[in-house]
Amino acid sequence: MFRTIALIALAAIPLAACTDQAGNDGATRDQISVVGSSTVFPFTTMVAEQFVAKTPGAKAPVIESTGTGGGMSLFCKGVGGQFPDIEDASRRMKAGEYAMCKTNGVTDIMEVQIGIDGIAFAEAASGPKLQLTPADVFKALAATPMNQKNQAKTWKDVNPALPATPIQVYGPPSTSGTRDALAELILAKGCEALMPAMVQMKASSPDGYKTICTRIRDDGVYIDAGENDNLIVQKLQANPNAVGIFGYSYLQENKGRLTGVPLNGIEPTYETISSGAYPGARPLYLYVKKAHLAAIPNLGAFLQVYAEAWAPDGPLVKRGLIAAPADIRAKSAAIIKDGTILDPAILR
Repeated sequence: MFRTIALIALAAIPLAACTDQAGNDGATRDQISVVGSSTVFPFTTMVAEQFVAKTPGAKAPVIESTGTGGGMSLFCKGVGGQFPDIEDASRRMKAGEYAMCKTNGVTDIMEVQIGIDGIAFAEAASGPKLQLTPADVFKALAATPMNQKNQAKTWKDVNPALPATPIQVYGPPSTSGTRDALAELILAKGCEALMPAMVQMKASSPDGYKTICTRIRDDGVYIDAGENDNLIVQKLQANPNAVGIFGYSYLQENKGRLTGVPLNGIEPTYETISSGAYPGARPLYLYVKKAHLAAIPNLGAFLQVYAEAWAPDGPLVKRGLIAAPADIRAKSAAIIKDGTILDPAILR
């Protein structure tokens, strides 16, 4: 399930024949097209609102919450008006995704870090007040922790110090960057803490490592809640004993109804995520087709509005974004100004 938003009435997007910068006969649009992460979705939506207010005559961008992985598939299909201009991403592009883009002629890609987010574990305000570690999460959610089928039913089965509350976790689907970050930042760390030999296996047998460390159980304990993170918030209200996993901004937005679940004794807050103390901190990105900057009206202006909004005292922080350090913000602004393209050598 994904969401689509245009901040002015959604009408059919008018297309006109043109030749894009990549030299392909295609079509152009008079609306900016964005796909990708449900975590970045509310930030891009806010920027779109400001862009429309600041740009007389501009049509509202069309923004689709497809998940980072699903968005990458759409973004990488080609250059031209029938393909998205921007990919919202809650993780860095993968080398395999760049290769897919390159195969389809999408080569000049700008990578812009817009800020920082945390993978927040949350429960209802009336919940059991769990205190977890990455090892607890791994033992609760991995399909084969310790290389054996997961039989844990309650949190007490995972850790005797935890309550005998049934394990029920609402989280992102496999197409989500949040799901990828959950695997890399939490499950993998818990796996390696319990089984140090996995560190070497990660290099020698990546597929075997993923099977043991990051494959999530599919017996109903972990519930794929789709790309609508607000749905997870609603599920937690209906089931106070459950745990939800989503971007920090959704916890911040619902702080009266939800509480953060500490990891290693550290609660997900602006300060702990910004400092990197919270285990689930991660960067957030935009990926932009440079070839579309001249072909799609106001695309550059939209990016400039984004750059003006991500400061520590800016509107995106009030919406739940964690501001990136000053040097990263300056680098991202320079990428937008100069049209600097991504070096694929940094991807993995």
